[in-house]
Amino acid sequence: MVTVSFDAGRYVEYYLGNAPSLSTLLVANGAAFLVGVSFYVHSDPSFADLPTFLYPLFGDSPTALALVTLSLATLLPHLGNPVRDAPTNVPLAYLHTFAFVWLIKYGLWTVVALNLHPDQYVGFGGAALWDYWGIMLTHLLFVVEAFAIPYYGRTTDRALKAALVALLVNDVFDYGLGYYPPLRYEPGIPLILATLVLSVGTVYIADRVFDRMDRFDPLAPAGGEDR
Repeated sequence: MVTVSFDAGRYVEYYLGNAPSLSTLLVANGAAFLVGVSFYVHSDPSFADLPTFLYPLFGDSPTALALVTLSLATLLPHLGNPVRDAPTNVPLAYLHTFAFVWLIKYGLWTVVALNLHPDQYVGFGGAALWDYWGIMLTHLLFVVEAFAIPYYGRTTDRALKAALVALLVNDVFDYGLGYYPPLRYEPGIPLILATLVLSVGTVYIADRVFDRMDRFDPLAPAGGEDR
């Protein structure tokens, strides 16, 4: 019997610990961010319909890409050292936590949204190849990339709670105010419920996969310890 062992940590160390591969990933994320921004610029509604500071709530996938790009960029000063031992502090714990949950949620949300009404998207010719298969597969890569973050990042209970609140605020913005990502159909109860489940579920996953910071969180009530 042949046993195959997959050491994910070894691959994360290699790709995130070497300048060429880490730089390539950062450039790829930057390019994907621009593609996402272009989508929201030309959509209806679009960025032009919103105040600048609400862009992160409207552009869900570009926001996820911006967060993970910032998260990965924190490794640049640490190149040449083990990725697992990357320095951490409270602001970084919040950044890594938000990047993780935004990637997971909106990577999976896109798959759910496309497949609730597949007749509106599925096809094998022309634009349909990108509009369904391309978008779905690239957003699934969000999930893959997200699971590299807990390898070098840490979280706190307070960061997890803040992430949950932020995701739920985003949900209210999307469905309460009508600024959900542009779709070819009107979102109904199934999509809204799926979105709420993803908001809670991604924070639960983060709670399970992240190590806690072994220090005080000054953003916790009364400066209490938050692990």
